[in-house]
Parts: sequence; structure tokens; C-alpha cells
Amino acid sequence: MVYSISLLPPIMVAAYYQDGGLYAFSGVLIGVLLTGLLIWYPVRNHSRELKIRDGFLIVVMFWTVLGLAGALPFYLAKDVPLSLTDAIFESFSGLTTTGATVIVGLDSLPHAILWYRQQLQWMGGMGIIVLAVAILPMLGIGGMQLYRAETPGPIKDSKIAPRISETAKALWYIYLGLTIACAVSYWMAGMNWFDAFSHSFSTVAIGGFSTHDASIGYFNNINIEIVAIIFMFLSAVNFALHFTAFRSLSGYAYFHDPEFKVYAGLLLGAAAIVTTYLYFQNVYPTWEESLRYGLFQTVSLATTTGYANADFSAWPGFLPILLIFMSFIGGSAGSTAGGMKVIRFILLFKQGMREISGLLHPNAIMPVKLSGKSIPEKVMTAVWGFFSVYVFTFAILMLTIMALGVDQVTAFSAIAAMMNNLGPGLGEVAANFQSMSDPVKWVLTFAMLLGRLEIFTLLVLFTAAFWRK
Repeated sequence: MVYSISLLPPIMVAAYYQDGGLYAFSGVLIGVLLTGLLIWYPVRNHSRELKIRDGFLIVVMFWTVLGLAGALPFYLAKDVPLSLTDAIFESFSGLTTTGATVIVGLDSLPHAILWYRQQLQWMGGMGIIVLAVAILPMLGIGGMQLYRAETPGPIKDSKIAPRISETAKALWYIYLGLTIACAVSYWMAGMNWFDAFSHSFSTVAIGGFSTHDASIGYFNNINIEIVAIIFMFLSAVNFALHFTAFRSLSGYAYFHDPEFKVYAGLLLGAAAIVTTYLYFQNVYPTWEESLRYGLFQTVSLATTTGYANADFSAWPGFLPILLIFMSFIGGSAGSTAGGMKVIRFILLFKQGMREISGLLHPNAIMPVKLSGKSIPEKVMTAVWGFFSVYVFTFAILMLTIMALGVDQVTAFSAIAAMMNNLGPGLGEVAANFQSMSDPVKWVLTFAMLLGRLEIFTLLVLFTAAFWRK
């Protein structure tokens, strides 16, 4: 019922521009509202305490049901000839902030459809923040739990306010503030108001949807690209750090956070490598152009946004694969970015170094430390567990779509793009996913959800133990 209200803005856009989509959105709003009312009304007075098992189920159902409901406008709109599979793929891609699309010809679509795609990503981004900071720690899963009692400051207990509702509200204000600042910056850089707000939605949500087929490259405006780089970078930072910095009006929290320092260092290092390689391979004639395209694509793919100002898949050598690998690391825990999260890679690296040291000093007790504090072995085990399940699941899904006829490069990059919520891939999916068969699209949709829900949240529903009383 609440979700149906979100269809009002596309209806207003359709009424304003008069270029289609009005009846599709109006019909879906009424249908979804009535369906929700029929489900809610008989049990409106029923309440009980939720258990951990209920939490897993609710979180998965939240994304699944809204993903399916969100597909209805795409399926019913006459201006977008999408099959049911394509409509569901596009909806899940938006809501999970993946940014992969099956639609070609965005520049000629009705404004209402374009707005709706961007709005889906913005809503999904907010859902991710609340999920990561308020809900997943309760269930004992997710990247933010790694901070519990290990790092000083606002994220000591995985919450920045005493109550979950207050935490969600504080984060929503930060998210909204970043969105408005981003939209105004885009407008000042040269976008019209429609494009400015549309792109601010997908930038802050780390989504990557655009209102143009050529993405950010459509504008060919270096000022717009600089705005995108700044807000992509900020949106992939832990939102709890933004909260602390805003409350104290100081940048102290950023520069004393180990995850932020590694995140910023990785981006700078990768951007330097990409820029240098582009210049010396004569892809671009000047250092300025190499830096412009190299920095933008590095930040875009490493933060799992997926915007493009150039066709990175056509770049020479190892660059396309390097950028895809950067998306595996992704952004910070507690941000809208995808990937495995920087904090997990820090702990995996430290664990690896500890194992090497253990070969030389087999009897020594060497705890893994972060910011001078020891990480509990339970957390280290959870990180290794997540990594192993991620790799195993990735291999299974990749082999599955290869069995369905996809070549190796396309299969590898497509599953990486889905599980890391990145969007663009290589090979056949460099531009869009329209050429994929329906069975492949269903596998990819599952992979999107798997990546967004940090794998365990979804996979636990497929275990027999979950359904036993």
C-alpha cells in the first residue's frame, strides 16, 4: 500500500509532459493499492514479536514482492514493448541498484517511464541503507556487523541512534540531502532539471540508470562528469561516517576510519594505473583526456555505479578486466555500493598475512587487528564463510548461464555485474542485456537479488533447517 504511493510522481510527470505512461501508472497504482488493502485489512489488529527467522523472510519478501510489483508499469506501458521477463529484469535491476538494462532507445521513451526507472533505483538505495545499518545487524549478518565493537565512534553497535527507527530516519535525511545536493550540482553543471534529478537518484543510489542510451557520455560535459565522480565517491562511503562528520562538522571520522582509507587508496591507485595505461597505449592523445576518462570509469565501476562516459569494454589490454575486478571489492559497508565491501577484503588480507606469519611462528598467538583492536575469531570465520560461499555461488551461476549458451567472457562479466550490482559487463552485455535469452535473464535476476541481500540472507531460505519448527 505504501509502495503504491510512490507511483504518484511518475503520474505527475506523465500529466506534465503528456507523452505517454499516464494510464499504465494510474492503473497499477489502483491495482497495487487495492491488493495491499485486501491483504492488510483482515490482519490489521494482529501483532506479535518478530523472531530472527521472520526477519530473514520479511527482508527477502520485501525485495521480491516490490520487484515483481515494480515490473507492472514496464509490462503494461504501451510505449515500452517489454515481455514479462524483461519487465521483471528491469524492475529488479532498478530496485537492487544494479543498473543493467534490456531497454534500447531511452532517448525516445516517455518522461514518466524514464523518471520511474530512476526513482526505482533511489528507493532501492534507501532500502539498502536501512537494510545494511538497521536490519542486517539484528539478524547477525551483513557487512556492518563487522564494525560491532571493533571500531570506535558511531558504528560501535552498528547503529548511530538508540532506536532502529531513529537510525533509519537519520540516514534518510543524509540520503535525501546528498540527493538534493547532487541534483542542484548537476543542474549548475549544465543538465536540465529533469535530467538533474533523474541522474541524482541513480548517482546517490549507486545505480547507474540514465535517461539516455549513451549514459553520462551523452552530455559530453566535463563539469557534469566531475559532479558524478564526487557524488559516486561520497555515496560509496559508509553513511554512518557521513552522519558523524555532519554532526561534528569535522572530517575527523573519515581519516581515522581504516575502511575509508583503504577505499580511497584503492580508487586512487586504480585510477592512476588506468590513466597511465590509456595514455601510453595511445588510446587518448593527451594526459588530460586519459585522466578524464580513466578516473571517471574507475570510480564508476569500482563503486559499482556503472555510468559510462566511454566504452571501457573496448579499451586495450587488461583494463576492462581490472575494472570488473574492482567491482568485486565494491564500496564501504553501510553504503549504497555493491560488491563484497572493502572491510571484508581488509580482513581477508590481514587473515592471509596472519596465516603466512603462522608458518614461521606456529605457536604464536596473533590476533587480527583493526585500528589497534583485536577482531573476534567469530567475525573472521564469518568473513571467510561469506567469501567462500560467494566464490562457490559465482562459479555455479556462471556455469549455469554458460550451459544456456553464453560465451565465457560474457558469462563471467554478466554474473560479476549482477552479483556486484554493477550493471555493465563485457562481450555481448557491454551495452545492454537485451540479447540474453529469457532463462539467462531469470538466472541473472536471481544473481542480482543474491548480491543485494549479501548472499546468506537469501540462501538461508533454501535450507531445510530454516523451515523446521
